[in-house]
Amino acid sequence: MKKILILSILGVAAVTLLFSCKPKTAGTGESEAVIEATAPNTLTQAEINEGWVLLFDGKTSTGWRGYNKEAFPDSGWVIEDGTLHCLETGTGEAGFGGDIIYNKKFKNFRLQLDWKIGSGGNSGIFYLAQEIPGWQIWKTAPEMQVLDNARHPDAMLGKNGNRQAGSLYDLIPAVPQNAKPAGEWNSAEIMVYDGTVVHFMNGEKVLEYHLWTDDWKALVKNSKFPELNPDWANVAKEGYIGLQDHGSDVWFRNIKIKEL
Repeated sequence: MKKILILSILGVAAVTLLFSCKPKTAGTGESEAVIEATAPNTLTQAEINEGWVLLFDGKTSTGWRGYNKEAFPDSGWVIEDGTLHCLETGTGEAGFGGDIIYNKKFKNFRLQLDWKIGSGGNSGIFYLAQEIPGWQIWKTAPEMQVLDNARHPDAMLGKNGNRQAGSLYDLIPAVPQNAKPAGEWNSAEIMVYDGTVVHFMNGEKVLEYHLWTDDWKALVKNSKFPELNPDWANVAKEGYIGLQDHGSDVWFRNIKIKEL
């Protein structure tokens, strides 16, 4: 009788161990969350509940158009493999398609996206941008730099690394400088709230500044921007999200925004 009881207990334990070690499938909540979170250009149910909205569906250019244009560029940009891909021109800063913007203005928000730069490449992410006929987007908007720090000369120019990836271009360096090498994906976030702006890269806060303050005006005054636009420091309170065509290969995906 004792032998039968012992064998029964061992059998139950073996069955329990078997099921506890079985890999989770898409039928469980935890595994669904993991699968859902790793799918490019999608939102989890939690993100939807929090108010996040996709700005790029991974398949079409819906919502995007050329800066100071009515339509998406017919050259220079392609949708491929779930990315918005700006094509390399081989002619320096001269792009084929020009900068693109999302066709809605935003005021207070969290913008998240992934970017990958080609070898020796340069690009940028603009926010609070305005459309002024005959102007380039960078004359109106702050820019989060996108760069191959190892090869592009901009990484050595400017002051204290303020032209390296993640920086507020030519104004504030990203610290720590944690950009991944060319050809690898980086995650970026830009938060804007009533003039407070924060850049995050690869999960870390890399800079913070405050628009329209005396410190901000002094920072801009000592930069190159007043020569390009005397009113550059007066950044608008709401504007467009823009992606730069700098003549380099650059890819963007998982572009999403939460208005605050």
